[in-house]
Amino acid sequence: MYVSVAALNLKGNPMTTASQALARYATDLKYEQIPAEVVERAKDCLIDTVAACVLGAQMPWTQTVIEYAKRNSAPGESNVLGTSVKVRAPFACLCNGAAAHAFELDALCEPSVGMHPSAALGVPGLAVAQGRKKSGRELIEAFVAGFEILYRIGQATHHSPEKLGFHAPGVMGVYGVSAVVAKLFNESAEQMAHAFGIAGSMSSGLMEFSRSGGLVKRLHLGRAAEGGFLAAALARDGYTGPAEVLEGKYGSLNTFCRDAEPERMQKELGKVWHTMKVKLKRFACHANAQVPVSLILDLKAKHGITGADVARIALAVNEKSLSHHNIPEPADLAMAQYSVPFSTALALFVDPTDPWVFCDKNVNDPRIRALSKSATLEPMPAAQNPVSQVSMATRVTLHLKNGTTVSAEGDNFKGTPTMPLTRGELLEKFLKLTAHRARPKAERLFSQLADAENVKDISALDFAL
Repeated sequence: MYVSVAALNLKGNPMTTASQALARYATDLKYEQIPAEVVERAKDCLIDTVAACVLGAQMPWTQTVIEYAKRNSAPGESNVLGTSVKVRAPFACLCNGAAAHAFELDALCEPSVGMHPSAALGVPGLAVAQGRKKSGRELIEAFVAGFEILYRIGQATHHSPEKLGFHAPGVMGVYGVSAVVAKLFNESAEQMAHAFGIAGSMSSGLMEFSRSGGLVKRLHLGRAAEGGFLAAALARDGYTGPAEVLEGKYGSLNTFCRDAEPERMQKELGKVWHTMKVKLKRFACHANAQVPVSLILDLKAKHGITGADVARIALAVNEKSLSHHNIPEPADLAMAQYSVPFSTALALFVDPTDPWVFCDKNVNDPRIRALSKSATLEPMPAAQNPVSQVSMATRVTLHLKNGTTVSAEGDNFKGTPTMPLTRGELLEKFLKLTAHRARPKAERLFSQLADAENVKDISALDFAL
């Protein structure tokens, strides 16, 4: 069904399209208008983004992307985070977007709307801020503007792109990227609206990786960051895009989605701050595995059990875990990290707070694979939502070899908006993900990012560590 919101707007102009209204909001937003708690949440996400990128840059699949950038980029001023490599901003977006998502450790939001703010907002923000010597306040301002826009676009999709086979962060992330980059380029609202129009044709990412494997999922967010940058750069130079790229008959909400709700894109702009919904992961696996893995840790602590005590696993989960993440026999590490049964089984044998336990050795461990294969998944009634929010409600039942069962239920984990990491806990994660770099430098960078509103020039920070 074709739905349009050309008549819905913030300024009362019946000809204003969604992209034009969102662009006006983003260009008008000033740092001073952002509540203090929103600034703090944005900084948490920026810190987490850097940590995820520093670890992700080590991965061989990310190294492939970095080598491509080194061969093709002219000398630049934007770091491939965690390395000494400096490239032009679009290549930094590609590399760091891929690095952020390289090991399933980048930030999300709760309730989920299919966006990854680390790659879509933090990565392009840091790349452009370095190249243009922007202040921390300007970076935060652009990050929040992009978040408020991208979250609302995600809400409007009703979480439907992935039901159709499109990877939502790759498809929708370009809009957040183009907002952040255009904001840091000091583009007008008209230019930013054209950036959105161009960004719509940069959308990409297919879900087939969840069936056939491959590394490409890790590239989707890098391509979104690169594509959104290109859109903003072209718009700055006079290139144009369709005005109704979001709500038009062949726009994103009618092409990549089903039963979208376009009026959500402008709902309560400037009144409700969705940036507060940043969600930080504890474990290097998909968001839908975070609660099951947390419940496993609770059961291990309470009952003193290990994987050797468990005969089989039963999971009651949300619809998306059933349709996309029920991968009992993953073919490779990427699929294992995407698999709810495998991540749950892994947590019974090792400490999942250590990202390095997600490795080929454990993917091929016959004990872990046997328990993963034993897992049965069924719908969790409390997790089924007919609209757009994907509930995390989960029940884990372990059938033990002694004939007894133990069970736990939950719908939350440490790192969500209602159970946020303290700065101390965030520092612990930051140091864990950057442990291969000099600790004093890592601690200094953490402190500087935690005080980003007082940083005069982002390019002065040592992102190479």
